Amino acid sequence: MARYTGPKHKLARREGLNILEKTSQSLDRRINIPPGIHGKRRARKLSEYGMQLREKQKLKRIYGLMEKQFKKYVILAQKKKANTEDALIEHLETRLDNIIYRLGFGKTRAQARQMVTHRHVLVNGKRVNIPSFTVRAGDVVALSPKFMKDDIKERIENLPMPDYLERSDFKGKVLRNPTRTDVSNPVNYQLVIEFYSR
Repeated sequence: MARYTGPKHKLARREGLNILEKTSQSLDRRINIPPGIHGKRRARKLSEYGMQLREKQKLKRIYGLMEKQFKKYVILAQKKKANTEDALIEHLETRLDNIIYRLGFGKTRAQARQMVTHRHVLVNGKRVNIPSFTVRAGDVVALSPKFMKDDIKERIENLPMPDYLERSDFKGKVLRNPTRTDVSNPVNYQLVIEFYSR
């Protein structure tokens, strides 16, 4: 599947939010100024459609997805009998690259995605190199022995864990499917669903 390879600071400034999951002094200075030559002009009030679009773009960019794949997740969530918001969160949070990021093995989702595509990740003992692979409850996710590095061990020692995951050394286990209370994304999921329900 494709991925965005352009300037990421531009995306963060467009959303007015640090979606890069890392600190950056240059971004912190300009986060409230939209990108482009007219960025400093006063923003116009958004329409209802505009608000839905911004929330959709924000969520899509947080997870590093392209439109086609993100739309597929929303359609799958709408088809489920469960709450659509919970189903969408479940689809996004159980992606393999996101699980690697949540376990702390990758500093960012982009780094976690690269670890998966470079074949450094095992799911239930089998090597998986597809970032969108869906991890189920009870699955064990581990790093390959060659990739067990000291800097990762130091980083994950004091890192807080979501309630639906369990970690020991370079292994993690998905205890259950994630819910809205497990995720703290600054996004209004209802507006995202409304955008695709038009």
